[in-house]
Amino acid sequence: MFHFSRRILITTSIATLLLAGCEADKPRGNSEIDLAPIVMTGVSDNSEIKILADLALNGSHGYDITRSLTTEIGPRLAGTPQEAEARQWARDKFKELGFTSIRTEPFPIKGWMRGLETAQITKPYPQSLVITALGGSVATPKAGTKAPVAYFESYEALVAAPMGSLDGKIAYISGRMKKDRDGAGYGPANQKRRSGATEAAKRGALAVLIRSVGTDSHRMPHTGQMRYDDAVKKIPIAAMSGPDADQLDRIFAQVKDTGQEVEIKLHLNTRDLGEKTSANVMAEIRGSEKPDEIILIAAHLDSWDMGTGAIDDGAGVGVVMGAAKVLMQSGLKPKRTIRVVLYGSEEIGIVGAFAYAKAHADELDKHILATESDFGAGKIYAIQSGKSAANKAAIAAMASEFRYLGIQPKDGDTNGGPDIGPLSNAGVPTVRLNQDGTDYFDLHHTPDDTFDKIDPKAMQQNVAAFATLIWLASESGSNFRDE
Repeated sequence: MFHFSRRILITTSIATLLLAGCEADKPRGNSEIDLAPIVMTGVSDNSEIKILADLALNGSHGYDITRSLTTEIGPRLAGTPQEAEARQWARDKFKELGFTSIRTEPFPIKGWMRGLETAQITKPYPQSLVITALGGSVATPKAGTKAPVAYFESYEALVAAPMGSLDGKIAYISGRMKKDRDGAGYGPANQKRRSGATEAAKRGALAVLIRSVGTDSHRMPHTGQMRYDDAVKKIPIAAMSGPDADQLDRIFAQVKDTGQEVEIKLHLNTRDLGEKTSANVMAEIRGSEKPDEIILIAAHLDSWDMGTGAIDDGAGVGVVMGAAKVLMQSGLKPKRTIRVVLYGSEEIGIVGAFAYAKAHADELDKHILATESDFGAGKIYAIQSGKSAANKAAIAAMASEFRYLGIQPKDGDTNGGPDIGPLSNAGVPTVRLNQDGTDYFDLHHTPDDTFDKIDPKAMQQNVAAFATLIWLASESGSNFRDE
C-alpha cells in the first residue's frame, strides 16, 4: 500500500541533486500551487527507479511544459498558423531541454475553419441555443437553414428511419454519453458525431443537430471531427451543449401529442481552406548500446480551437517531454533510443500518426515498444500490455515497479492509444498507462479545456510513470514480440 509522505526519504546524493534543481522546477505565476517535495514510500529496491521517482515527483517539468504550450501558443487547430507556431515551439523546447535528432516531418491535410455559428428555436417557444460546428462541416446557406425538426433519441433510431422520411427537415439526435473511468462510453456516443450527417442526408435531411458528446452539465458545446461519405450529399452538422439538448428534449416531450412542430434556424459560416501543411515533430535520447532500437512515446501537438488544448493534449505533450527530460536529468543512460513524437493533425483523423507509420515503414521492425499520453491529466491507475505473449510477459515482469504510484496491472489488450493504432496495426508492440478519465469528457473539445484544469500532482505522477516505463523498456531483455 503506497501513501504520500512529506518527509524526504532519500539518500544524501539524491537529496543534493534535488535541492540543486528544486527552485528551478517550481512553476511560476501561481502562488497557490503547492509543489513541495513528495516522495512515495514503497518504491521498489531498484535504485534507478528510485532516482527517476524522486526527480519526477519533486519536479514540475510536465506541468511547466504544458503551461508554456497553452500560454504561449494557445489553441492549435490543424493546418492553421497556430499549429505551425506550436511546431516551432516544440523544436525550441526540445532544444532547450537537451534532446538530440530534433526534426520535423511535414504532410498535407485539408484545412478547415469555423466562423459564425448560431441556432434558434423559432417554434413553438422561440429562444437561442448554444451550439458549435463540428470539425469539417460544410456551411449552411448564407441566410441559414430554417426547417421543422425531427427528433431521434439515438443514432440507432436515426439509422432505423425510412429513406425519404427527413425530406426538408433538420434531424436532431439526442442520446447521452455514459461517464466512465476508462472512457468506454465515448465510442458509442460518438457515432452520431462521426456519421450522423451522412445517415441523415441519406434520408433527405437539410442539416443535423446533435447532443454534444460529453458528460458535463455545463452550457458549453463539444466540437470534434465528423466524416462525410463522398457518395452522399454533404449537409451541415453542429453540436449543442448538454443543457440546451435537455431543453430541446423537454420541448419535444411537451408537444409530442399536440401536433405542434418544433422549428429551428441554423447558421454555420464554416470554411474549407483547401490543402494545408501539418507536420510531426520528434526528438530523441540516443541509446547507449542499441541505438537502432526505439522506444516511442507520443502525444499530439494540435488541438481544437475553442479552448487552449490543455487536457487534449497539452498535458500529454508535457508528460512525454517531461518524462524523457527526467530520464536525461537522472544521468541514466538508456540502452535503447527513446523517441518522443508530437503528432500533428490528430484531431481531424489521426493524420499525423498515419503519416509517421508510412514515413518510418522501413524501420518499424526496430520499434520495440510504443505508447502515448492522450487522455487528459488524470492520475494513471493501470498498466496494460499489447496482445502478443512476449509483450504480456515483458510488461508483467515490470508491472510491480509501478506500484509505488498506485498503478496496477490491467487485463486485456491495448493498441497503445489512437495515435499508436497505425503502429500497432503494423506489428509494433504496444503498452498503455491508463489514466483516470472520469471527468475528461466534461472538458473534452470545449472552451473549458484550459490550463487551470491541470492538477500538478497528477502531472508529477504521470511523468514518474512514463519515466519508469521508458527506462524499464530500454533496459528489458525482451523485444516484446513473439518469435
